[in-house]
Amino acid sequence: MIGAKRCLIEKGYARTTARDIVAMSGTNLASIGYHYGSKDALLNKALVEAISESGLEFSAALAKGEPDAGPLERFETVWTRMIEQFPNERQLWLASFEAFAQVDHVPVVREALADGMEQGREGAVEVFKEVGMFQESTDEATLRAVGSFYHALVTGVIAQLLVDPEHAPTGKDLADALRAIVATVHRDKAAATSA
Repeated sequence: MIGAKRCLIEKGYARTTARDIVAMSGTNLASIGYHYGSKDALLNKALVEAISESGLEFSAALAKGEPDAGPLERFETVWTRMIEQFPNERQLWLASFEAFAQVDHVPVVREALADGMEQGREGAVEVFKEVGMFQESTDEATLRAVGSFYHALVTGVIAQLLVDPEHAPTGKDLADALRAIVATVHRDKAAATSA
């Protein structure tokens, strides 16, 4: 597994061969099929595991947050830290995006990515729970919807950082956008109430 993770980071998803994994790990070619079924299955498992490990490291970094900050300030802090961490995880995210191109051709890739997305939704909820962005009474359907929203936001921000980092949003940009959206919702709600 360690060899597969190193290959993902050094060579990328699409360019990694079974022989690359064998060379990196010091095992034999038959062991990939025996333990994982195929090179693709091993790479998918390695990718999901590596992203999960990255998420745990990120969660630990967030634990150092400012407990007295308001929700939008905490939102900004989370995104600022995530964007700051991106250069360290760039190759891993690039490998993840490469895997997306396989979903119509390799069903096991689609399954692994779908599983990874579900974990990403849950992980996003946990990250924002840890910094006090949810009430304890928030129902599961709402948590799932918010997790999906954050996961979509992560994917979009990462895509921008990969393609055009100089123009990608900052944590402040995202918080300012959320402030503007919330202000518009409050304004429209107030106008509807007074009508």
